[in-house]
Amino acid sequence: MFDFAGLGSVADVPRFQARANPGLSAQIFEGRTTTYAEFDRNTNRVAQGLLLLGLEPGARVGYLGKNSDLFFELLFGAAKARCVMVGVNWRLALPEMQYILNDSGCEVLVVGTDHYDLVRDLRAACTGLKAVLGLDGAPEFPLFGDWRDSQVERDPLLQAPADDDVIQLYTSGTTGHPKGVQISNANYLSLWQVSQDAGWADFAIGDVSLVCMPVFHIAGTNMGVLTLAQGGTSIIMREVDPGLILEFVPKYRINHLFAVPAVILFMLQHPRSAATDFSSLKRLSYGASPIAEDLLRKAKALFGCPFVQLYGLTETTGGGAYLPDEAHDPARGKLRACGIPYPGIEIRIVDGAGTSLPPREVGEIVIKSGVIMKGYWNNAEATAKAIIDGWFYTGDAGYFDEDGYLYIHDRVKDMIVSGGENIYPAEVENAVFGHPAVADVAVIGVPDEKWGEAVKVIVVLKPGVSATGEEIMAFARSRIAGYKVPKSVDFASVLPRNPSGKILRRELREPYWLGRERRVN
Repeated sequence: MFDFAGLGSVADVPRFQARANPGLSAQIFEGRTTTYAEFDRNTNRVAQGLLLLGLEPGARVGYLGKNSDLFFELLFGAAKARCVMVGVNWRLALPEMQYILNDSGCEVLVVGTDHYDLVRDLRAACTGLKAVLGLDGAPEFPLFGDWRDSQVERDPLLQAPADDDVIQLYTSGTTGHPKGVQISNANYLSLWQVSQDAGWADFAIGDVSLVCMPVFHIAGTNMGVLTLAQGGTSIIMREVDPGLILEFVPKYRINHLFAVPAVILFMLQHPRSAATDFSSLKRLSYGASPIAEDLLRKAKALFGCPFVQLYGLTETTGGGAYLPDEAHDPARGKLRACGIPYPGIEIRIVDGAGTSLPPREVGEIVIKSGVIMKGYWNNAEATAKAIIDGWFYTGDAGYFDEDGYLYIHDRVKDMIVSGGENIYPAEVENAVFGHPAVADVAVIGVPDEKWGEAVKVIVVLKPGVSATGEEIMAFARSRIAGYKVPKSVDFASVLPRNPSGKILRRELREPYWLGRERRVN
């Protein structure tokens, strides 16, 4: 078991591993292998390059691209320069990307090939950018690798306080705008220890992990950071591809894998799955939604390794509760649970007054631990509402059973989770409401066997005006990311509202969730 006592900050990871395991492979990406000694030198150069551009401590550095080994070089290099990585969801629409870059005040942006066509618009809209670097190809701006290699190799050896922000990731916003979650050195030092103590992330030196979830999510970032912190080898996949996962597991002898249940399902359905050698797997972790019992039974038979479910949020650096492998036995009756709190993480169920509730009574899930975010960037009001007396109010409604297992019952804040992506109704409603035929609109999540939940929009049309569901969806697609676009449209003459005018989403959702004990999938 790795001893994290030698790490005082995220920036210390490449330094420590370069001394302890210089020749060990740190990362492998599309045929490119980087040892820990090389990783340390590369992150030194990145840090020096950022300092040469005039970036001060706390400056934001954006990354807009699919998964790459260079993402982690940038992350740890930025940490050595006391700068902060901002992961930008590449699935977002252009206005959403512009908002994140401007809200965070990004001064440098690293862009992947798939998004080179957006750079001109982003530069015009984001006037704070000092430099844009390309990951690969032949763009009109410097390539990241060339820029990195032109810098001096010396470690700047800046002291990184525990309170320094390291990563800023954006969550969907209840009011239409996403919020920047500030994750600090202290948050990561805490996460590393509690994840290892929980047993799901106790990686051995040289263990091989697959980073396949997107790095603009806490899950993708954490898989890479946890592996590197403990001297493992990260195999990095550009984007989730179930068929390629089946190829990579035996090819690289993968030991640790994290995926959402939908990806596990797709792997099982792949024609090559039955012939794939999964014998190297030590553990398969999953999250974002519970796993169906039938899918679990088939997956455990195929993969032949322990399973662990993880419940956490970006605001908790991904930490929270875990369902250990032994609780996945259907005879235990715990498959609907999120699990038990990580050692070192406190979880309570509270009522509206903040009073703890007894087992089986539903209330809001609140969490207290060193993994709780520093706050929401430039949003003191939202931070004060979310963190009260050190407790983070998740917005998830749930309960504990008599054995101390946590269950998600519903969402206080109306969030929809579809295929592991968080979607807030307000974002979709704002997009749909601009359609000239729309008088009123409400968005809800409805059950979906493939993605867990699907976005449904209910529209009230203006008098004497017509529009089809296809037209409504096409209009939304031009304004928001594709995964947020409604999968179905219903029309109504009026929407139910309370006396203050608030839409009664629970009333709208009720027919679709009728008979289901759990009101989220």
